[in-house]
This record gives sequence, structure tokens and C-alpha cells, in this order.
Amino acid sequence: MHDSLPLSRRHEIAGRLRQGQPVSSGELAREFGVSEDAIRRDLRALAAEGLCERVYGGALPLSPAGAPLASRAEEQPAAKAALAARAAELVQPGQTIFLDCGSTTARLASHLAAHLPQGSGLRVVTNSLPAATALSSRQDISLFLLGGAVDPSIGGCVDGRALAELPRYAIDLCLLGACALSPDGTLAGFDRADSDMKQALLTASGATALMMTSDKLGTRAPFPFGAARALTHLILEHDAPAEQLAALASTGAPDPLRAAPPRS
Repeated sequence: MHDSLPLSRRHEIAGRLRQGQPVSSGELAREFGVSEDAIRRDLRALAAEGLCERVYGGALPLSPAGAPLASRAEEQPAAKAALAARAAELVQPGQTIFLDCGSTTARLASHLAAHLPQGSGLRVVTNSLPAATALSSRQDISLFLLGGAVDPSIGGCVDGRALAELPRYAIDLCLLGACALSPDGTLAGFDRADSDMKQALLTASGATALMMTSDKLGTRAPFPFGAARALTHLILEHDAPAEQLAALASTGAPDPLRAAPPRS
């Protein structure tokens, strides 16, 4: 039996949540030899500290993707580059694609700018300033930027004007971003307007691909916008945890496409 002093117990539970592990009230109560009421008090305190979101029977870690884009842009560069390279294989000549806001989709824009063959006839619609900037040097790509007010924390336009412009484009493939993907297959974000845009993209696009680093799997965020089963493609890291993949398989999510191992 572990030390069941409340602060020591709470510290250990917090450590597991920081590592991205969901926790069960019943299992923790048995492990620490305390009542489920005691564990629920611990989880309420940890939720108040922003370390988790309480769910029936336990708690889930919050996604680490709640920070502004500027602070996330340089995180996990090798993993994001590998995801972007895998996603680029889905892009076909002559398509109209949408690049959503997000640090991984910005990596994809840079990858396309550097590696897409000349004369592809590609049309790119985006609400992401970093993505538009990366592609602006390619004169052979038709580039369209949704208008509206720029949200610096997101790195693009997600207000009502941007949302209203979306139906003007027939999108063959959307490369979507998401802050969290919970074990029940719920996609979610930390900004309501951004989540509204992602929900509209899921509905409007002929096909939708989501790139996601492993630290977002099995996590929650405040604003749900869709279900993983609505995706056409799910692109994950080469070593995505087996337990997360098993949980996703039961939600109707598409079989994941694995990125290549990042180059050292």
C-alpha cells in the first residue's frame, strides 16, 4: 500500500496526470487504501489547479496544447515534421486543400513549400498566418487566406467573418488541427471560436485528415467540436501508445496512419 497521507497521495496522482495518464477513482481508492470520497476530493483539488478534467469515475489529463501558438511552435519539431511529411502524402495534384490553424499544420505548410513538385495545380485555403507565410513564396500554388480579425494566440482568423467565408470554397481535403482527443473519441480545443471553425471544416470538407502528437491522445479540452469517427485519416506518431490506439479503435476512428520515426 502507498503512503496515504493526503498531500503525498495527491502529489503522486498529479504526477500521473502530468504524464498524460487517465485515472480511475475506484482503482486509486484500492491502491491507496482510502475511500473513493477521499480520492474524489483529491481530484476536485487537482481539477481546480488545472491539472485534469473530472469525468465519471475518475479524471482525464488536460491537453498540453492550451498554450499560445507562439510558445508551441518550436515544441517537438522532429515529431511534427514527421507527421507533416506523412500528411503530405495525402495531397494530390489539382486538389483544393484547407490548412487549419496549429503548429503541426504550419509545419505541413513549410513541408509543402519545400517539397511539393512544381506545377501541381494545388489550391490552398487557410486561416493560418504561419501557413500562408510559408506558402507565399510558391507562385505555382493558388493561395487563399480567410479574412477576419487575427487572434495572436491561435495564429490566424477564427471569427465570424472567417467562418462566413468558408462556404465559398469546395474543399477536397482539410488538414485539421486539434488540441485534444479523448478516449471516447471526442475532438476538442481550448478556444470556442477556433472550435467552431474546426466543426465547420469537418462538415464542409470532402475528406479530413488530423495530425496529432502522442501527448494529446487521451486528453480533454473545454470545447468539443467533433468525433474521431468523422475523420477520413488519423495521422499519429510511429510509437503512439498501444493503449490509446486500442481505445480509439472502439470509437470508430479510422485506422491510424503512422508517421516515420523522427530523424535524430
